[in-house]
Amino acid sequence: MGNFFRHFPGLDQCSLNSFIMIFWGFVLHVFISGSLQAGHNGFHHDCVEAERLCVSDRMCNSSYRVLEYCAAEEAVSPLGPEARKECVTAEAALAQSPLLRCKCHRGNRREEHCLTVYWTVRFSNSYYELESSPYEDLETDQMWAIQNSRLAAIVSGSSIVTEWDNPCLEAAQACGLYEKCGNLRSEYVLACTKRVSGTDTCNRQKCHKALRRFLDRVPEEYSFAVLFCQCSNALCGERRRMAIVPSCSFEEKEKPNCLYLQQICLKDELCKSRLADFHSKCQPSPISTTGCLRENRAACLKSYSGLIGTIMTPNYQSNSSSEVSQWCSCEGSGNKQQECDKILTMFTQNICLVNSIGALTSTAQYALEGTQPSVRPSQHYQHDDGNAIVEIGKVDKSEGNQGSFEGIQLISEKATVSNVQSGAGQLWLSGTLVLCTLLLQGALLLLWL
Repeated sequence: MGNFFRHFPGLDQCSLNSFIMIFWGFVLHVFISGSLQAGHNGFHHDCVEAERLCVSDRMCNSSYRVLEYCAAEEAVSPLGPEARKECVTAEAALAQSPLLRCKCHRGNRREEHCLTVYWTVRFSNSYYELESSPYEDLETDQMWAIQNSRLAAIVSGSSIVTEWDNPCLEAAQACGLYEKCGNLRSEYVLACTKRVSGTDTCNRQKCHKALRRFLDRVPEEYSFAVLFCQCSNALCGERRRMAIVPSCSFEEKEKPNCLYLQQICLKDELCKSRLADFHSKCQPSPISTTGCLRENRAACLKSYSGLIGTIMTPNYQSNSSSEVSQWCSCEGSGNKQQECDKILTMFTQNICLVNSIGALTSTAQYALEGTQPSVRPSQHYQHDDGNAIVEIGKVDKSEGNQGSFEGIQLISEKATVSNVQSGAGQLWLSGTLVLCTLLLQGALLLLWL
């Protein structure tokens, strides 16, 4: 290859070597990226694409239309024996169809359509099938290690000053440095704190939608830093617990029964899909080294975050621990007590979930050790109510204070100019390291040739 490039005029030996190294670095980057993408996609069709292929085939289309009718009728009232038998026959006819091997992508603009297709062809057991996820696998623990390192660089680039140890405040500051994270976080805070006109309540549906947008669209190194920041004091723990605005996102005056909560969830395709994803990805195993049957803690955390913004939204139980649960109880469950307890223990006693949260927070903390810059009290906070978030407190329902919090000052997390410059320096350094890595890869290949 070196002989080929020597035919180009004006290239000295140094320029030639640099060009070849960059060229091979680029080739390797494209190859690795393509391999990862291929690994992510696997052999699963997207369900919307699988539907398109099915309707182009007469036999497949005929059976699929029957199942569409079955699903629509079942949603209104239970089908009779004869109608159900016809539906099961149509489902069996699609046994070899790509529709039964298709998956969906969380947060995709076609997600709801995709999930409708997924559950339509699983008519006979869609109500109970929670051990198989409709979502494709995307993340690995190795990727989380990389992302935690990137988070360390982002947070260490922040010059925010606190008088106490509060990683959750630092994570919020890092989020503010990234435009998408800051904007979508402000969006859900506003949606979850604004009262519906003429009432003392928020619009929970809008709050849920905004929370899902934040968690689906913001890179995990930012969003997970806000959700799973490691706390050593109650003030930090309170901020972490308040991150998803529990007063609107899930809390009620009285805790509903967990069985009732799940029953409502299973009637909604999005909630049912997120719950199935959680059951699949966070299934515990006592003999696994990670505590997870699938040995993938990153997938467990992603599936856990997918429940936030649904009726099954989980959260931290208190300010003093990292234990999580749902806002429900098993009182009055009668002869279904064990079934109800199983719902609760999937959060409160799930070794896979506990280990996944612990591994993420400890890894992020380890990555930050030795990189955090020395800090001193600063008086220069840029005020921006649009990007502020509540520190502690309850929604102030007094007139004229719509969306504010009672007795608590809003802390701006918008970056100052110095913060932006520091953050930019870290990003430049990260980019330089990536370029150096590619050049080294190219150099090794050059020597091999």
